[in-house]
Amino acid sequence: MRRIVFRLGAIILVLLPFLLLTESSLLKAATASEETRSLTLDEAVRTGLEKSRILEIARLDRDMAGQKIRESWSAVMPQITTGFTYTRTLKPSVLLLPPNQGFPGFPTTLTTSSDNAGRATLDVHQPLFNGSAIAGIRASGIVRKMSEEAYRNAESAVVADIKISYFDALISKEQLSLIEQSIARWEQSRKDTRSMFRQGVAADIDTLKAFLSVENLRPDLIQAENRVATTMTRLKNAMGIPVDSNVKLTGKLEIPSAIYPADINAAYREALDSRPDLHQLDLQVQAEGEKVNAARAERFPLLSAFGKLESQTAFNDGIRPSNSRWPASSSVGLQLTMPLFTGYRISSQVEQARIGQLQTRTRFEELKANVRAEIEVRLLNFRESQKRIEVQSKTISVAERSYNISRLRFKEGIGSRLELTDAELQLNKAKTNYLQAVYDCLAASTQLDKALGRRRISR
Repeated sequence: MRRIVFRLGAIILVLLPFLLLTESSLLKAATASEETRSLTLDEAVRTGLEKSRILEIARLDRDMAGQKIRESWSAVMPQITTGFTYTRTLKPSVLLLPPNQGFPGFPTTLTTSSDNAGRATLDVHQPLFNGSAIAGIRASGIVRKMSEEAYRNAESAVVADIKISYFDALISKEQLSLIEQSIARWEQSRKDTRSMFRQGVAADIDTLKAFLSVENLRPDLIQAENRVATTMTRLKNAMGIPVDSNVKLTGKLEIPSAIYPADINAAYREALDSRPDLHQLDLQVQAEGEKVNAARAERFPLLSAFGKLESQTAFNDGIRPSNSRWPASSSVGLQLTMPLFTGYRISSQVEQARIGQLQTRTRFEELKANVRAEIEVRLLNFRESQKRIEVQSKTISVAERSYNISRLRFKEGIGSRLELTDAELQLNKAKTNYLQAVYDCLAASTQLDKALGRRRISR
């Protein structure tokens, strides 16, 4: 028993440094994972571009388009195949001979197969002219460009989503701060009211109203705290990072400094030059045109060259394969095929391709009309939010001055609580309206950037 205890103690002493090292590593890892990461708007966008699952899918689609180009080229590349066949004869093939009455005992059957047979082939096929394949190659190149534009479109959507989520998180924190400031002002007002009540200047009802003013803001505070948590969760999800990550936003709700065209027509021209979804649909119109060419090419002849190399052998049991003969034969040639009548299949395919191209062209025109309307709406929203900012920035200073005067009048016993309450409400409303105007301006700027095909906000 003592030996067992001694051995266990020795094992524990040996493993103790490793256990302590492992525990230290785990603590360091846990501490590192709990570190708060400061995040600016640009850093949030860069992180989202690196980790967004939507962009990863778009990248894979782009890679797939590249492989489709390689596949389309296979229709005009040489096709080389080889094969080997081995045959074991179980019952030999025989040739029946007519009976010969003049030579009794002459065989009436002749064996024509060997016990073993082998055949090796090498076939080469090279298309010389295939109009449908050529059109398919051109179409695959256009599809690759479409995948690039689709990636840019997905990237634009991800950037806009991250920015809006970032601004949502910022305004929710600012709104929480406004409520906390309002509670702090009412707390100070309650203290002043208590002091005035002790001095006999204020009535007991004033202290009750001051208490109720503070407590009525508690539900708003709880809702604001919940909005902060939910907007941060949406931001982390938009960035593609774990929702339990500790993130601190260092950005501020500031008036954007981006410059936009003053004329709607100029903005529309910029969108036509820059928007990836417009480019993508324009390329699709071209791809549909190549489908028309491919369908027409079915009427053209197909010309190809071919070659064949073949070697075969046959031997009976008892003869080594290396001692058998392997005679080789080879041949080359040209093959020309041309459809004469296909039951209207080709003409029907051509018409279907034309109709598809017309449909895509109509969708392209519809998209251009929608883009112009969207740009006009985005510009109006942006300008409207700018005007609200100008108005509310002046209102805040007036509301702060009005509140300070009302508070001083109330402390001196000249003003009423109703006057102070109204001044507090006006101040809180002015700050809230200004904050909302700045947020709306940032959101409108982000949406306008997306509508114009821009990637980032100039700051």
